[in-house]
Amino acid sequence: MAQWRSPRLTTRVALFFGLIGMIAGLGLTTATYSVARESLLDQRLAAARSTAFDHALEVRTGFDQDAAAETFLGLDIEQGGFAVLTKPAISYLLQHPETSFPLELREAVASGQSGQQQFELDGENYLAVGVHISSFDTSYFEAFPLDATERTLTLLVTALLIGSALAALLATFFGFTTSRGLLRPLTRVADAASDIADGALDARLEPSPDPELQRLTEAFNEMADAVQTRIEREERFASDVSHELRSPITAMTAAVEMLASRRDELSPRAQQALDLLVDQVRRFDNMVIDLLELSRLEAGAIDGHIEMIDIVDWIRRIVHRSSTPGVHIEVEPKFNAIIATDRVRIDRIVANLIENAQVHAGGARRIAISADGDHIAIIVDDNGPGVEPADRKRIFERFARGGAARHRVGTGLGLALVSEHAAALGGSAQVTDAPGGGARFIVWLPRLNAEQFEGVDS
Repeated sequence: MAQWRSPRLTTRVALFFGLIGMIAGLGLTTATYSVARESLLDQRLAAARSTAFDHALEVRTGFDQDAAAETFLGLDIEQGGFAVLTKPAISYLLQHPETSFPLELREAVASGQSGQQQFELDGENYLAVGVHISSFDTSYFEAFPLDATERTLTLLVTALLIGSALAALLATFFGFTTSRGLLRPLTRVADAASDIADGALDARLEPSPDPELQRLTEAFNEMADAVQTRIEREERFASDVSHELRSPITAMTAAVEMLASRRDELSPRAQQALDLLVDQVRRFDNMVIDLLELSRLEAGAIDGHIEMIDIVDWIRRIVHRSSTPGVHIEVEPKFNAIIATDRVRIDRIVANLIENAQVHAGGARRIAISADGDHIAIIVDDNGPGVEPADRKRIFERFARGGAARHRVGTGLGLALVSEHAAALGGSAQVTDAPGGGARFIVWLPRLNAEQFEGVDS
């Protein structure tokens, strides 16, 4: 089951603002609707009571003139409403008798009181007002339709809900833009840190007009200055030490080679000591050469020479003069071997991978060359125990070795050179498990087309 990932900070802030806007909008909608409904119903009740009492007064006057029925039937009843006079039993609309009104209201009016009550009849809402005409022992009831009031309230609540939704959307947009604005300085910090991690040690943040952000800018730039100074000092130290060691190592190598040429004149114990000395001096010499090469790579002092070559034929030549000339080479069918690259860097990459396999993994057993889109892959499988997952990134660092190679000979710089040369060609290096056991080293290199090749400095 896929692991749930937390939303981005900008998304969470935007959703928070939207939620707050929605809650505030719904709260305002509820309060406004309640106040408006109460106000409209109060107004409707006051108007209905006034109208009903006026009509009841007209009916009473009609009784005084012995024209109650005519007066009742001549009342100006609101459209959609109806009225009832109990004595004589007259209904303004015959289809609505006295029993259409609520029993509680009828009983209250019959006892000599006046009152009002909302009720529903045939699916319609009404406001009923009852008036007792005591001098003639009769009751007057009038029903006022509430449809117009309900429609007004429906339109009001619809408008309020739409307003709440728009407010929530605006709050979400405001939260998103605000969070983007607040996080933009952190994004610039992250971009600058990524540039520094990628090797652009001179990457810095621009000054900010905000005093608080300016503190962050100054602190980051000071940190970057310190990191750059330290890295450059270490690089200069490694380069200077490696350079200064060349002369004494050359002299030591010459002296050791001279002693090796007269090895037969030495005693067996002296021969063993001489063999150990020869191995260590050669290893020391190789280490210094590799350190100088790494220093020049990091300083950009090694100029590449891009040219069109047959990479398959070139790798075969590299393998032929390596320590394991018989390693099997596989080429993907219909693979276009003509590419634009630097043959010297390819030489160093393949030779170092073969040497690494020979020293640490019982030799290379297979080299494969294939294409994958705009890249080609150079794959070297070895006979060793493989590389632990925890070591697969660290193994390309200087003097880093996997668990299986900690007690073996070697400078610890071969794979670092592979990674640096691959990066200089625009590619990368990685290690994984090989099918059937062992480690699989893969170097990805971009395939340049004719237009790109013409634009490459040779």
